[in-house]
Amino acid sequence: MHDITIRASSAARSLSAPLLRSLLFAVLLAASAAAGAIPVPGTPVPVTMQTFVLMLAGLLLPAGEAASATVLYLAAGAFGLPVFAGGGSTASLVGPSAGFLLGFLPAVVVTAAIAGGPGRETLRPDGSGIIRIALRSLRRLLACVAGCIVVDYALGVAVQSILTGIAPPLVAASSAVFVPGDLVKAVVATLVATGALPLLHGRGPGAAAMTR
Repeated sequence: MHDITIRASSAARSLSAPLLRSLLFAVLLAASAAAGAIPVPGTPVPVTMQTFVLMLAGLLLPAGEAASATVLYLAAGAFGLPVFAGGGSTASLVGPSAGFLLGFLPAVVVTAAIAGGPGRETLRPDGSGIIRIALRSLRRLLACVAGCIVVDYALGVAVQSILTGIAPPLVAASSAVFVPGDLVKAVVATLVATGALPLLHGRGPGAAAMTR
């Protein structure tokens, strides 16, 4: 009976941890929008920290959990909660920034898929493993760029062009002002993810290295 209780408790923890992580990042996405949006001349899409949180979700969570967090966030806005930039909700999903918001889902999935999941490497006292860590970090950086910049921008520009009637090249040109900032976010997210992975997944600094 004791063994059954232990197994049931372990199963409950294994099920609740992914849900809690997904909820955490859904809340963080909403909080990053609530923290403030900076308007940018020439485009109706403001600057927020949502892209940064999305990058972290893609790097720190498995693809399924990252997708769940994003779906929860988008669903909250679709049902009328003011979780989008500027306190927006349902209307934001049919406005000029709709493509960027809806693009969050494929963007985070692509990021998580390229990043390869929340594995990590450990730098040993003799210095071995540094090349593997560097390559893993480069992979995470490329994952952020491919998913949260290339994929999200492609959908955002396409939808905004359709809704506004402005030619895609002109929309892309006006959106290009966001690229330098998003590249900086990608670098910072990569550095943060490298240090945060052991904490988020319950592995201390002495845990065995996970390789892929």
